[in-house]
Amino acid sequence: MNKIEFNHMVVKHSESLRSYARNFTRDNDDANDLVQDTLLKAVTYFKNFRDGTNLKGWLYTIMKNTFINNYRRVVKTNSFITKEEEISQTNLVVSATKNNGEDKFIMEDINHALSKLSDEYYVPFTMYFEGYKYHEISEHLQIPIGTVKTRIHVARKSMKKTLTAYKFKEN
Repeated sequence: MNKIEFNHMVVKHSESLRSYARNFTRDNDDANDLVQDTLLKAVTYFKNFRDGTNLKGWLYTIMKNTFINNYRRVVKTNSFITKEEEISQTNLVVSATKNNGEDKFIMEDINHALSKLSDEYYVPFTMYFEGYKYHEISEHLQIPIGTVKTRIHVARKSMKKTLTAYKFKEN
């Protein structure tokens, strides 16, 4: 097979590659970039393709390896970037100051969200937040431990919904 035929066959698979790429990236633009990188590598390494090999499988393998290598590169790059916890005290004093204004707004938002909770959810939630164990809350409120867990869960969901301006990590 000559290079022109090969390129034509590779381009025919671009749509299926795009949907496969979306499984990796979860983003259309990133998926398009991954497809482009895959097609470029396939055309560049045309000589490595053997007749009789499943072209689609070969392209998927290139895509998977490209994605993994890009991911590793990003992780490696991020490991070289200094994180806040790693900055020495002397450098931190020189480069930053503490602004309590943002903290004040956050606390106001949290207090507002707490005020929207009814007592049946507010009390177990705040007790748990203060460090009480489930069984201690259960004994104090004289309700089953399962009810305590449910009320804390419902309170968390309500708080999360009220505080949508802040990003929360899913458990």
